[in-house]
Amino acid sequence: MADPASLRAALRLLAITDDLRDGVEGLAARAEAAARGGATMVQLRLKVTDARTLVLAGRALHAVLRPLGVPLLVNDRVDVALACGAAGAHLGADDLPVRAARRIVPPDFVLGASLGSDAELENAREADYVGIGPLYATGSKLDAGDAIGVAEFARLARAAGRPAVAIGGITPENVGPVMAAGADGIAVIRAVFSAADPTRAAAALRSASGT
Repeated sequence: MADPASLRAALRLLAITDDLRDGVEGLAARAEAAARGGATMVQLRLKVTDARTLVLAGRALHAVLRPLGVPLLVNDRVDVALACGAAGAHLGADDLPVRAARRIVPPDFVLGASLGSDAELENAREADYVGIGPLYATGSKLDAGDAIGVAEFARLARAAGRPAVAIGGITPENVGPVMAAGADGIAVIRAVFSAADPTRAAAALRSASGT
């Protein structure tokens, strides 16, 4: 299991990839730009991409992020994360349960879990960190569900007892309340990876969140 203090520092700004519109090299360049702007962790999330391309993308991102000290996670796929040398994986409600994944990964491999309701708490408590949301309405994840709001975020974070990041519709303008509610960090997709300047976008989010 990951060291909690180091993990909390890495979770301050989790930038999640959007798509491969500019190819693997373009995605890696955007990831590097985000890291230089203040992203403290990057998650590879490409929902409609085959496993081979995911591994290639993961290796490309790992190559540019590792010199900057920014860990890489892979969404959903523990196998891809292991194949590309990522620091860990983030598992959703329909993915491999965290307890099962723990049996096949190294001791320091980071396992995150999505959390949006009490029904997901049991699995979430097995994880190193939880991603709670959607905090606000978002169009980045079509299956995200209804916005839960800041108060529900805080309740679920307390119930999970794990480092917690908020996800869903977060921008520099609305990040303050969730940080005040005790979030260890924020996770964003469009706000960084769809920005014209990922470096500036990441810096703006770090500044607004006070981290």
